[in-house]
Order: sequence, then structure tokens, then C-alpha cells
Amino acid sequence: MWVLLGVLALPLVEIALFVTLGAELGLWLTLAWVLLTGVLGVLMLKGLALSGRRGLREGLQQGLHDPLSPIAHKALLGVAAVLLILPGFLTDTLGLILLLPPVRGLIIRQMAQRMRGVMVVRRGATRDDDVYEHRPNDDRLN
Repeated sequence: MWVLLGVLALPLVEIALFVTLGAELGLWLTLAWVLLTGVLGVLMLKGLALSGRRGLREGLQQGLHDPLSPIAHKALLGVAAVLLILPGFLTDTLGLILLLPPVRGLIIRQMAQRMRGVMVVRRGATRDDDVYEHRPNDDRLN
């Protein structure tokens, strides 16, 4: 329910910020800001796409204790890039905040704690909970 309200409120907040800040900054500076952040977001996405698996491979070679951390950082950078592409001051601010490594680290730690809680609950399940039926003469298996 809260997510739906947030999605509905986002355009209203963006319009209010455009009107308020646009009146203070002026038309041309507002348009320049929107174009600049949009181009920055597109360049970031292009850079992420080109860097590909290199960061993951380097992280594994360096022996990082959490091999998913580089992937999570790249995913959050992708979210930041998309937020910068979207026109609006609020989305640009959120995108710029996500560019800060300590903020991404905090988000990753919070998500990891939540996932560990889920994993602990699932860890209590036994192999007997998963029922697999194997018939050697079943043609679907061949």
C-alpha cells in the first residue's frame, strides 16, 4: 500500500519541485540541469554495460569475502543512473546520493541483514521437505 502511495506521490512532488525550484533557477538553468543529469545517467549506464563482468572477476581474484558485493554496488549504480535519467529534482537528488560509496555500502548491509533473516528461517527446512520423484524409465528425463 505504501509503495503505491509513493509511486502516486512521486510525480506530484516532482511537479512541485519543478515549479518551486524552476521559478528560483529560471527556465534555462532548470532545463540545463535536467539535460546534464540525463546525459550523466546515460553515460553511467553505458559504462556499467561496458565494464560487465570485469569487476566481479577482479573481486573474486582479490579474495573478497563477499563476492556478491561488487554486483550489488553495480546494481545500485544502475539504479542511480536510471534515477538521474528520469527528469526531476527529487529523482536526481536520490540518484546523486546513491553515487556515494558509503550510502551504497549502508544499503547493501541493510539488505544483507534482511536476507540473512530470511535465510535463517529457510535454513531450518530439511531435505525431506523437498519431494523429488525420479522414475528411471521416464522418457521426459532423457
